[in-house]
Amino acid sequence: MLDRIKASLPSLAPAEQRVGRLVLADPRAFANLPITELANRSHVSKPTVVRFCRSMGYDGLSDFKLKLAGSVSEGVPFIHRSVDADDKTGDVLVKVIDNTVAAFLKYRNDASTTALEKATQALLATYNSGKRIEFFGVGNSGIVAQDAQHKFFRLGITSIAYSDGHMQVMSASLLGPGDCVVVISNSGRTRDLMDACDIARKNGATTIVITVTGSPLAAAGHIHLAANHPEGYDRYSPMVSRLMHLMIIDILATCVALRIGAKLQPLLKEMKNNLRNKRYA
Repeated sequence: MLDRIKASLPSLAPAEQRVGRLVLADPRAFANLPITELANRSHVSKPTVVRFCRSMGYDGLSDFKLKLAGSVSEGVPFIHRSVDADDKTGDVLVKVIDNTVAAFLKYRNDASTTALEKATQALLATYNSGKRIEFFGVGNSGIVAQDAQHKFFRLGITSIAYSDGHMQVMSASLLGPGDCVVVISNSGRTRDLMDACDIARKNGATTIVITVTGSPLAAAGHIHLAANHPEGYDRYSPMVSRLMHLMIIDILATCVALRIGAKLQPLLKEMKNNLRNKRYA
């Protein structure tokens, strides 16, 4: 959590940066002080303290303090163990798994359930109205978008995935009120995805963005699902962040399936029965 705040500081407003520096200076004190004292020590207004917490992806000051206290006390530490050229296979195994497990546990502590609930409700509303759900991503995120389309398709939901920038812009131009687009990006700075997201939002579609906090894309959607993991982009293609995106899609698909309810069971059962014919006995 503290690593995320430190990484996000440059993208925040100057007043919010002062609040962030106060957190980093003494996280335990921040978690226990009242909002008036926090505002005084940061030389900002009380609403600015709350805005900082929301900019970091939390529901408000109370939610931020709760997650901060948990992060400091129970300490699911951020582990980023870089692989080296002379690492043995066993070393690579341990480092890759440690990075992934630590990132997942960190996400469990940091995730905004309010944002996930809003995204679930938006997807469910689109399903109930018979409108379209679309998934946009490029590169590694394009593969996640295809996986998302597969999961929602199995629920009987009209959905499609695009990984080509031109197709995304064309499709976004055809979306309208009631439709929903989920934009997935590791960096949150891909121009094609920004363009498509802006067009879809302008046309009245609900936009859900899965990306890093503080990025341009994070501010472009109606609903931001934060996926924060400081990964070395220069050496290897994103690995842990891609797995986090897949996990978030799994959470959304599961939540939507549960809200659809019992009428989904016969469909899934028939699908399984029909697939049995595709397998050797």
